[in-house]
Amino acid sequence: MKEAQIAVLGAGISGTGAALLGQKKGLEVFVSDAGRIKETNRKVLENAEISFEEEGHSEDKILKASQIIKSPGIPDEAAIVQKAEKKGIPIIDELEFAGRYTTGKLIGITGTNGKTTTVGLVGEILKNAGLDVFVGGNVGMSMAKELSERDHDWWVLEVSSFQLDGLKELRFDIAAILNITPDHLERYGGSFDRYVASKFRITMNQTPEDHFVFCADDQVIQKRMSETVIQSQKHGFSWKSEQENGAWASGNKSIIINVKQQFEMNIQQLALQGRHNSGNSMAASVISSLLDIRKEVIRDSLSNFQNIEHRLEKFMSVFGVDYINDSKATNVNSTWYALESMRTPTVWIAGGVDKGNDYSKLEELVDEKVKSIIILGEDTEKIRNAFADKVEQIEVASNMREAVSLAYRMASKGDTVLLSPACASFDLFENYEERGNTFKEMVRSL
Repeated sequence: MKEAQIAVLGAGISGTGAALLGQKKGLEVFVSDAGRIKETNRKVLENAEISFEEEGHSEDKILKASQIIKSPGIPDEAAIVQKAEKKGIPIIDELEFAGRYTTGKLIGITGTNGKTTTVGLVGEILKNAGLDVFVGGNVGMSMAKELSERDHDWWVLEVSSFQLDGLKELRFDIAAILNITPDHLERYGGSFDRYVASKFRITMNQTPEDHFVFCADDQVIQKRMSETVIQSQKHGFSWKSEQENGAWASGNKSIIINVKQQFEMNIQQLALQGRHNSGNSMAASVISSLLDIRKEVIRDSLSNFQNIEHRLEKFMSVFGVDYINDSKATNVNSTWYALESMRTPTVWIAGGVDKGNDYSKLEELVDEKVKSIIILGEDTEKIRNAFADKVEQIEVASNMREAVSLAYRMASKGDTVLLSPACASFDLFENYEERGNTFKEMVRSL
């Protein structure tokens, strides 16, 4: 193998995509993964005849690279990253790398919760308006993988804090921060302030010609904005107050968008219900209005949108009981939004790998909406203790089949069974997708 011009650390979705793009651009590429490479990704690399290794890093190859593309899940403290930094080798993220090769416009959406749904909403609106658009990033296909095949006029990207940490020069034409609550603090040395700073990196290269969409009610966002110089034009959305050049909710009846055009939409007409989803819809409406998309297209898109898989996915009813897959809810705030949107007595399936959760935030909603709890995973006692005085029936399941079986017996006609774990999935499942798919498989087998 020739000496690598770029070394890609991590052979997940982003790393594999970066390798394909690098190869297409005529670069010598070497991929290195400290663990075992997923079979589907290994086949992609083999079919493309890209050199790779797994279950360890060959420092002699990696540290000869002229540039390193690091998968966002690899912390800066990793030994190979530290050695590369000491040698002065530039280290960038897959998004930063891909951004160098597109002539399209970038829309970046981040936030602790709601970003996947909002990215889906914006993508749907833009597609319905006839624009050439790609939807992906931290969800679905990577930007680099898609760019290795073709460019697009518009890129609607979900951007995680880990990806933002790797930004250097990438600029978003439109950036959005939906909300910020504590999450992933283990990555930031337990510092919420570092996590907030990471989210705000989405604005760091913006110019006065660009746009920043944000939740005007989020005190964390407001505080950071008061401390940060943001060059772009600002557009708030709010449930509490009218927003100049933004969007707001008028009571519980409608949302009003006032960006280039003013129009109103009945909240009951939104395909996605719940307070959090009205916020996602407001953010998507503001972003779309900035692109001069007609209000009729925005209205129709928000009315007919089908939610993404694993995010409040109402996928089946069995004997009058609705089953909702919200496996993507890996933190307490995501589950708060899920419970807030429930309109019938709920059997709640929760649990997994606890990330230092504070379940007290859910007490009021659990007391109001939850009739039974089923705890799945390793951290059972913490959840049981948190809600023992709120819910009479709390059971523990050792696997998803048992959890669904218990839920089937607990639920009555007119109830809802909600999988919204508030925890990571890594104790029993590879990821939240596998957890959600297993849940759906078990429900279908009832």
